Amino acid sequence: MKLSRQTVVLLLSLAFFFISMYFTFEEKNIFWHLYTFTLLVGTAISILFGKFKDALPTWKYILFGIGFGTITYGIIRVGYIFLKFLDHGSIKQIRKFLETYGPNNIWHYLLLIFIIVIGEELFWRGYVQHALKQYVSPIFSCIITSLLFALAMALSGFIPGVICTFVTSLIFGFLYEWKKSMPLVIVAHEVFIVLLFIVFPFIHY
Repeated sequence: MKLSRQTVVLLLSLAFFFISMYFTFEEKNIFWHLYTFTLLVGTAISILFGKFKDALPTWKYILFGIGFGTITYGIIRVGYIFLKFLDHGSIKQIRKFLETYGPNNIWHYLLLIFIIVIGEELFWRGYVQHALKQYVSPIFSCIITSLLFALAMALSGFIPGVICTFVTSLIFGFLYEWKKSMPLVIVAHEVFIVLLFIVFPFIHY
């Protein structure tokens, strides 16, 4: 069976992302450089082959973005509280992971806010999720995209991070399909990250 050009590009893009993520987690000392590079390439792929929806006026996507970003933060925080009571060993694993890969200087925060968050949304939502809708329904495209993103995180061996990635990706994926606005999911993701790491961090490392 001959694969279409769109399918080949999608498979090659995913292969690149997974291979790049493997080396990114292996090379701890240059993690931020490699992950930023990965997302810059992902952004370029998205611009060339993706499709970005923008169906909301500016005030609406900012308002909804702040709201859903805050809700997502709340969901992850509640999950952390439950995990803390159920499995204290996982909390130590989270702290160890963040000590190794978490942002710890202004440079990391700038990369996270201005390149990584935007790149993740453009690549996973604007390209992969959109491309998968050629083969499955929008609901399944959200689920599969979230699973793929979580599998990429699984290369780190960090299971709580895999769960967090899947949950947040699922929220942003369904939000994108519901409101048809890429700026909205980017704002929501930015708000989530700012709350998680800067304003109200609940994990100290």
